[in-house]
Amino acid sequence: MKAALLHIEAILFANEGGLALQDILHVANHAFDEVISKNELIGYLDQIKEKYEAEEHIFSLHVFNGHYQFLTKEEYHPTLQHLEAYKDNRKLSQAALETLSIIAYRQPITKLEIEEIRGVNCDYSVQKLLEKNLIQIQGKAETVGKPILYGTSQQFMNHFGLKDVSELPQLKDLVTAENSIGEAEE
Repeated sequence: MKAALLHIEAILFANEGGLALQDILHVANHAFDEVISKNELIGYLDQIKEKYEAEEHIFSLHVFNGHYQFLTKEEYHPTLQHLEAYKDNRKLSQAALETLSIIAYRQPITKLEIEEIRGVNCDYSVQKLLEKNLIQIQGKAETVGKPILYGTSQQFMNHFGLKDVSELPQLKDLVTAENSIGEAEE
């Protein structure tokens, strides 16, 4: 049953972590009209494992602690490390920095609140900050629609050498005479 084999492959491919045999069996048996036995599933998994051991594939099927997972083959790890280093070293855009500042000082905060402060859409900036793990989802607001609340992550704290957000510079400390307009009143 080639269709079952492809569906099992899709289940494994779509899952970010490993899946136990009983989990794969449960999902597969709910997806098909006929029931697959544990032995049939093991046979399919062996076929998938053998397929991806071929040289033309960049990943293979591994079993860790009884969990099946696709992983990139070891010879490609140096290339992926360069990719991660590249992604980590890219500078944030001005929009992303502004969004990060708003989140840091007003957390937890919704995307709509950020957009009200900035006056523009911030979908892209929020996504980039999430990808760089500088912000994280902190839950949902208890308002209509239950929007997602964002806050800074531990990586943000580590990057800026902060123990907690109370160590952020106060806004009054950032205002200097050169940033003011007009003359000071006496």
